[in-house]
Amino acid sequence: MSAHAPARDTAGRPTQRAVVVDGPGRHRVARVPVPEPGPGQVRVDVAAAGVCGSDREVHDGTRPAGYVRYPLTPGHEWAGTVAAVGGGVDPGLVGRPVVAEGFVNCQVCARCRSGETSLCEAEYDETGFTRPGAFAQSLVVPARLVHTLPEGADLRAAALLEPAAVAAAAALAARPVPGERIAVVGAGALGLLTVQLLAAASPAELVAVDPRTARADAAQDMGATSACGPRQAAPGRFDLVVETAGAPDSAATAVRLARRGGRVVLVGLPVEGARGLDPIALTLGQISVHGVFGASSGAWTHAVRAFAQGLLRPGPLVTHSFPLERYAEAVALVGSGDPGVGKVLLLPGEE
Repeated sequence: MSAHAPARDTAGRPTQRAVVVDGPGRHRVARVPVPEPGPGQVRVDVAAAGVCGSDREVHDGTRPAGYVRYPLTPGHEWAGTVAAVGGGVDPGLVGRPVVAEGFVNCQVCARCRSGETSLCEAEYDETGFTRPGAFAQSLVVPARLVHTLPEGADLRAAALLEPAAVAAAAALAARPVPGERIAVVGAGALGLLTVQLLAAASPAELVAVDPRTARADAAQDMGATSACGPRQAAPGRFDLVVETAGAPDSAATAVRLARRGGRVVLVGLPVEGARGLDPIALTLGQISVHGVFGASSGAWTHAVRAFAQGLLRPGPLVTHSFPLERYAEAVALVGSGDPGVGKVLLLPGEE
């Protein structure tokens, strides 16, 4: 056999390396059959896959039971190149760099038909949680969820387009107006991506609010005009506040920072026991609050377009990358609390 021939299983099928989480706290890097795309599907060779807090939940067993199916190959933040297409799919996609939406929406419910595909009323189904994800050398996804990227795109940076799409959903909901005073609460990956998109709206002020000085300062490299901790931020000053942290007090902080008649967008997923919002402050201040969950197809389109035009630069957020075999190290970094850890990538093509 040639040294470059693909490995095969006992049935003669080509195999690939993949992370398999058999259950909470139990994982292995195994050889699994290379998936074949069915009708309406594409197979993508994965260049890079991001590891996020949701993947840590899958690993630890803290994700709600209805939102994960073991055994599982995780990975919902990724970018790669189309390697094969199934029936009914344009063969011209082969060789194209792509990303894809994770939510497998039904396209027929009332929410999908109104464009709110992240609120699909069908049973929850998402790549990397209920079906095999991108912590593997390749994966299969519905072609209708694929977004093509420019030739030569940085696929390691593009692996962050999933959280960038959530940031785009927040920015679209926020409807920023040039000259406004804007605050972004939280300077994690989601917050820094949100800062980049809001900076494109030419605000008079764009303040990153985070108690971690180094993270807040990093926001100034992403387009923020200044940065400060929550206690230093001026209450009642901002026309628009976008909350991205999901910390116990961050939603309440966002409302405190908004001016009377201002707007607040909540996108960070709050932890259990998070402080609630004061209805008196909302009513007397006539503050509008908009929640954002996930990213619709429209938000994905917005993020991909911004990336292609250079308005969105996710690459600087990446601080660590590992081959699949070092999955345990990668997932341990996520949620470790280390201020030096930004986005962590797995690179399935490396050994």
